This record gives sequence, C-alpha cells and structure tokens, in this order.
Amino acid sequence: MTKMTTIPENYDHIRAGIVELLRAARSAAARNVNSIMTAVYWDIGRRIVKFEQDGEHRAEYGEQLIEQLSKDLTHQFGRGFGRANLWQMRAFYRAWPEAKILQTLSGESTSPIDSNTIRGDSSTVLALASRFPLPWSAYVRLLSVKDTAARTFYETEALHSGWSIRQLDRQIGSQFYERIALSQNKAAMLEKAENSEPSDLMTPEEAIKDPFVLEFLDLKDEYSESELEEGLIHRLTDFLLELGDDFAFLGRQRRLRIDDTWFRIDLIFFHRRLHGLVIIDLKVGKFSYADAGQMHLYLNYAREHWMKQGENPPVGLILCAEKGAAEAHYALENLPNKVLAAEYQTVLPDEKIIADELERSRRELEKRARIPE
Repeated sequence: MTKMTTIPENYDHIRAGIVELLRAARSAAARNVNSIMTAVYWDIGRRIVKFEQDGEHRAEYGEQLIEQLSKDLTHQFGRGFGRANLWQMRAFYRAWPEAKILQTLSGESTSPIDSNTIRGDSSTVLALASRFPLPWSAYVRLLSVKDTAARTFYETEALHSGWSIRQLDRQIGSQFYERIALSQNKAAMLEKAENSEPSDLMTPEEAIKDPFVLEFLDLKDEYSESELEEGLIHRLTDFLLELGDDFAFLGRQRRLRIDDTWFRIDLIFFHRRLHGLVIIDLKVGKFSYADAGQMHLYLNYAREHWMKQGENPPVGLILCAEKGAAEAHYALENLPNKVLAAEYQTVLPDEKIIADELERSRRELEKRARIPE
C-alpha cells in the first residue's frame, strides 16, 4: 500500500523563504570573493610600485620585475598573472593609492589599517577588502577612463546608484559624464541613470563565472551557452578528426582577453599539411558581418601570441548553425599571398561538407532532446 503524503499548506511560504536565503547567500559569496580579490590585486600593485621606487632605474626595474613575476606566478598559480594583468594591478594601485584607500568615502580616518602596517596576511586582506565596495571588473572598467574627474564621477555614481558592471559599462560607453556636464537638467539625467535595463542585471551565478573570478579561484571555465552548442562542438571535433590525420586537436573554449574584453574561441586545431592553426568559431544563429570581424580579431591575436616560428598564418572557420541554414565560411584574407590562400583552399575540407555535417548533427541532437528519458 502506497503511503500518502500531504504537503503542508504553508509549503510555498517555506520554499520561498529558503529560495530567498540561498539567493542572498550566493550574492554575498560573490561579493565577498570579488572584494577579497580586488584587495589582493591592489596590494600586489602596491608591492610592485614600492619595489620600483627602491630601484635606481625605475622603468627598467619595473619591466624586469613584472616579466619575472608573470612567469613565476603563472607557473605556481595558473591563469590571471600575465604581464598585462600585473601592469593593470600596478595601474590600479596608482589610481587608488594608499592615501585614498586608507580613508573612508567621507574622508574620516580608517583605523585600524595603517599604511605602515600593511602586511598582506589574512586579517589585513579582509580589512582591505572592506575598502573596495565595487567588484574588480568595475575597477578594471574605471581604469579605462583616463580623466581623473570623470573616473571619480563614475565611481561615485556607481556606488550611489548601485550600478551593475553592465550599467557602468553602458554609462561610460555613452559618455554620460560629458553629456551630464552639458545638460541643463542634471538632476533628471541622474535620476534616469539610476534605472536599470533587464540586460543590466547579473545573477550570482554569472558573477561567480566572471572570467576574473574564475582566474582568481583557478577554476575551469568549461561551461557553454547551451546544450546544443556544447553538443555541436563535441560532434564537430570528432568529425574533423575523422577526416584524416591532418587535423590535430589543441583545445576548446579557449579564453582570451583583449583590453578589458573577454572572448571565448570554441575550437583550435593545428593542420599538419598547412602547418598552421585553424581557429573555429560556432554561431548558433545566423551569420553576420560582425562574426567575420570578430574572427579576424581572433586571427590577429593568434598570429601575434600563439603562432610559432616557421608556422604559416592561422586561418579561421566560422560555422553558423541556424535552423535549416547551416553555413561554413573560411577567413583567408589575412594570408600574405594568393598562392598560400589557394593552397589553403585546396587542402582544407570543402565548406559544404562541414555545413552538411553541422546541419545533420543539429537535427540529431534536437531529435535526441525530444525523446523522453
């Protein structure tokens, strides 16, 4: 005899309370990770600047220090300590020096932290973390604002209005500081700026998956935007490897950072006969000119940072998996001569073969998704 269970009448109230508790806890965890990370990066910048000031030839001293630190820290702690990152930490400290950080926003003294007793232990890091109310990604965006008055304005408004990083990015990108300086109704503009758009909101999960946080915690960034995309990438990897022994798999979901923007390349192969990299970008939607521009950005980056001596320039493959209209496009314009471009076209698989496989894989994956378990 099956035992009957009765859900209490107040179950919805209990569930709602637990959901709210979990959401609050996750938000608090994301904030804590970000504030500690920001404090650590500020202190790394402080140590770099102090070391430079002790050197006789400061510019050369700083170059050598950051070069060696980048190698050592990357070897010991993994991602997040490239030369560009360390220079950014240095710039962060210089833009928010001790005189500014060791004071509250109201200008009052901030004991117990003293500029002479910053040691870098856990208690000091926690105390410093309270001085950074914005996430690290917000400070990175603020660093791109070269005018000190404008940067202070955006920082103040982000704190006052509770802007998310997306709101801050949008306001800086639209030159809100310059526009409000010219406005006759500044109060109305400030009030309007406090309103957020649906796309501005960031969930705690998104905050934890921020590339900066993933680097700081040394977590793997292997999640994809959708199960369909993940499945297609897996199937295409197998398909290209089955075409012969020319394609050698190097990696998937490879992240790269250009200025303050993060990108993710879906697949990277090395083609043995062409002796060059093949960069593959998958778009679940329709092909656009923006996709071509982004691919050329990837190719320029790969040519500068990933191409080894003696290799041919990388080639890009853009795959578009829009339902009923799969497409494949090679980007060959970056090749130095027509002869090499012709060789690539001869050796690389036909675009239609890849597009047909993309469409077939998409149909099969969607069919499997509809079958109940």
